[in-house]
Amino acid sequence: MIYDFSNPLLDEIVELSPHVLEVLRQPIEDKMVSISRARGSLTFPANFLLVAARNPCPCGHYGDPVKACTCSPAMVQRYQARLSGPLLDRIDLHVEVMRVDYDKLMGDSRAEPSKAVRARVEAARQVQATRFRDLPNVFANADMSVSEIAQFCVLAPDARQLLELSVKRMQLSGRAYHRVLKLSRTIADLSSSDRIEINHVAEAIQYRP
Repeated sequence: MIYDFSNPLLDEIVELSPHVLEVLRQPIEDKMVSISRARGSLTFPANFLLVAARNPCPCGHYGDPVKACTCSPAMVQRYQARLSGPLLDRIDLHVEVMRVDYDKLMGDSRAEPSKAVRARVEAARQVQATRFRDLPNVFANADMSVSEIAQFCVLAPDARQLLELSVKRMQLSGRAYHRVLKLSRTIADLSSSDRIEINHVAEAIQYRP
């Protein structure tokens, strides 16, 4: 079977074979993909944005406040375990999308318009372009190495305390720790903040599984 990863969204990601999922780990981490054959191996650039979706369980209703889940705890555990810890560790944002109530669907209130969101994102990207203008191969916060994280991710004292507490309580890996820092830097950029404040770290931590 041939899987096409040119589509930016992998819907029902847990339905892919474990081998295919684990192969994603290297391109996500190194932004390179290596193909080995009998005559040798080739390496290609693979800097991409992975967007994936899955149900919380086989029936799709685990945690739903309205409709009861029909899966056993063992079924839910097996289903969620199809995504390994090392793969989950490489995904920066984990967002749970809950059922939308009827009143919200029919209400008159509207969210922030896409035009305003785009302007804020473009402003943050311009800040990052200026920040990394003298660094080759670094174009955004996600591209930072460990040394660059230490240079550009300056935390307020209370933000540092919250991050330390979260790393210990959640038992975050070194990889997850650096990803939280880079995400905190991005959230700060979206808020036009030079320093990473406690609310930026708190939001970044909420996106960890």
